[in-house]
Amino acid sequence: MKKIIAFLLTVTVIAASLCACAPAYSDPTEKIKVNKSTDKYRNFYEIFVGSFNDSNGDGIGDLKGIIQKLDYLNDGNAKTDTDLGIDGIWLTPVMPSHSYHKYDVKDYFNIDESFGTLEDFDKLVSECHKRGIKLIIDMVLNHSSKFNPLFESACAQALKGDLKHDAKYYEIERYDINPGDAYTELGKGYYYESNFSPYMPEWNLFEDCTRDYFKKISSFWLKDHNVDGFRLDATKYYTCNHGDGKDFLKWYCEACRKIKPDVYIVGENWTGNAEINEMYISKADSFFAFGFADAAGGFVNAVRNQSSTGLISSVKRFEDKSKENNENRINAYFLSNHDQTRSANYLKSAGLKGMKMAAALYMLMPGNPFIYYGEEIGLSQQSSAEGDEYKREPMIWDRDNLPVIVVNQKTSAEESQAKFGGVKQQEKDKFSLLNFYKRIIKIKNQNPEIARGTISEYDIDDTEIAAYSVEYNGSKVYVIHNLNNSKPKEIELKDNLNLRGDLNASNDKDTEEHITLNGKTLTLPPFSTAILK
Repeated sequence: MKKIIAFLLTVTVIAASLCACAPAYSDPTEKIKVNKSTDKYRNFYEIFVGSFNDSNGDGIGDLKGIIQKLDYLNDGNAKTDTDLGIDGIWLTPVMPSHSYHKYDVKDYFNIDESFGTLEDFDKLVSECHKRGIKLIIDMVLNHSSKFNPLFESACAQALKGDLKHDAKYYEIERYDINPGDAYTELGKGYYYESNFSPYMPEWNLFEDCTRDYFKKISSFWLKDHNVDGFRLDATKYYTCNHGDGKDFLKWYCEACRKIKPDVYIVGENWTGNAEINEMYISKADSFFAFGFADAAGGFVNAVRNQSSTGLISSVKRFEDKSKENNENRINAYFLSNHDQTRSANYLKSAGLKGMKMAAALYMLMPGNPFIYYGEEIGLSQQSSAEGDEYKREPMIWDRDNLPVIVVNQKTSAEESQAKFGGVKQQEKDKFSLLNFYKRIIKIKNQNPEIARGTISEYDIDDTEIAAYSVEYNGSKVYVIHNLNNSKPKEIELKDNLNLRGDLNASNDKDTEEHITLNGKTLTLPPFSTAILK
């Protein structure tokens, strides 16, 4: 009996010793408060309306369908981890149009009947606001539909030789010879500017009548229907025969702020960093950071090359330069959008953990991240198919019960790629891409410095480490990424810091490792990110 007791005591001592050497994992996020945003800094989610969720079975996503899925994006309770944590939504155009994409607006004062009604829209705005979500809509000011009544009237007047009345609303001129590919012939020597399509005539942005019309449109949505702001399409083309695009954009931002002082405006200027920085002279709140996005952008290159070389310095340079033109600018970082190949396609070779690592890189930059719907579940597109509609395929809610949404009569969920499962499957998987996104957003909302802070490089002599600090109101948070996808990294920190959040893109059902901080020694597993303070 004594021998048995002695043996049991020995086993207990050994077990206790092992436990002392390897303490149980304690999640550093558990006791940190999640902050609700009260300013313009948000985690945005782009919804291509016709592809998101169909509420009535007609094969087209609609506004009621979005309302049905709002709790997935944000259930309004900051204490729960079940929702994605989104607090900003951008809707692609919802106004009446002849196209499936709706970027050729026929009527700026209504909702396309395939999406619902103005009452449905008001309900969506109300439900968003209940959950603390800001809603912005696409505002297409560069061009309208060829079938817009104002353009039809403008054409009729121009053909009579009258450019003094309704024809003044559009870029209609008389030329002795064809002015080029950006113009469409109207007849009798008259042409109208049409950079995108003959079906998309361009507004004359510098006529008082056009600007008065735009003010009525903006008041209708901001004041009468309580939207929180606009995503401005194609600001690159605001420059035309009659004036400079930055001047028009400055005028428009000022006009909107007179209607709603806290309006949020983000512009699409699909150019390089220098041109985007120049556009900030307009004092628009945000521009999308195209220089870091897409297959050739800095975030994807860092993942593919497992190298931080130039990434953080480029971001800092972009942040500093844009601030020179607008002290209050909020840069908008993203991986892909409705005009680009889906990120899951060009990150295919990096696998699931590469997609997670890319998400950690762009989501944890200062400013406002924009998630393209489905990006959080690794939704991909048919790689061999051509056409923008394949970049806008249906959201997959349940891989075993696919929706019947058809985009532009060409694609359907049956053809969509949901390799990692739909939302239903990924919500149940602790290591899914969806749950990784949820954790990133939770950490961001616990550490407001990340979005709002001024970025500085944190010098670590290792090209496989991307490290920086963000300082806001005297408080500093550090973000350190290990970009090596197979080797852990041990870093001796210069400062006494506490671990605030850990993200390990390599974790799966077979392997679960965590970041450790012992004194000033930080150990990062492969493809992982530490948030410290």
